[in-house]
Amino acid sequence: MSLILEKRDGVATVTLGGPPVNALTLALYGEIADLFENLGEERDVHCAIFTGAGNRAFCAGLDLNEFLSAAPEQDPERAAIVRRTFSAVYRCPIPVIAAINGPALGAGSVLATVCDIRISASNARFGTPEINVGRCGGAAHHGRLIPQGVLRRMYFTGEPIDAQEAFSLGLIDEVVEFEDLMPTALGLAAKIAGKSPLGLRCAKQALNDIESMPLEAVYRHEQRYSTKLMYTEDAREATRATLEKRTPVFKGR
Repeated sequence: MSLILEKRDGVATVTLGGPPVNALTLALYGEIADLFENLGEERDVHCAIFTGAGNRAFCAGLDLNEFLSAAPEQDPERAAIVRRTFSAVYRCPIPVIAAINGPALGAGSVLATVCDIRISASNARFGTPEINVGRCGGAAHHGRLIPQGVLRRMYFTGEPIDAQEAFSLGLIDEVVEFEDLMPTALGLAAKIAGKSPLGLRCAKQALNDIESMPLEAVYRHEQRYSTKLMYTEDAREATRATLEKRTPVFKGR
């Protein structure tokens, strides 16, 4: 099984199940895209965790044996499938936490960047080694998170950075020991999943929308989502619960 999906208490855990290195075939790209597109339609899931099986790698990137057998004229079609996959994770209507259990290289590192929050095991490394195999890619997504100088060094040399450097640069948000990775990710996911379901979806859409907008347009756009939420019962319940110092009871409307 190449993808494993588990759901519990409003949290979906998606695991790349192709150890030892969870390499990405074209078929697996398609499965990831389908799964994250479908997750957005499930109203009983409010947060997702994306991780890899085993302790060798989160994802070592593209399956090079499959790539080597592909003809150049097939590349535009293959590239479209890859873009759809990254977009499905990035645009998934619910927050997605990457629980990075080992090295994330090439497309594996991109998969981490398109998640909303990245928690990494201390043994992880992050890299864009495409130049070493006659490719280029990943700069657009990494460039949202790290300085241009670092991006270009990684891009031109193909050399990875370790988890601590990735944290210091803002590529990842937290570093923990391997045995603490899933408990940390699950704890954060549970906290997020306890928020207003409609609020989470509006917040995710707003953050995606504003990322490439000018500052003042961003704030105006963000305010539109706040106004939209004011028409929902859950938003009023959130305000009342805060004033009454109690846990809110959300109904998803």
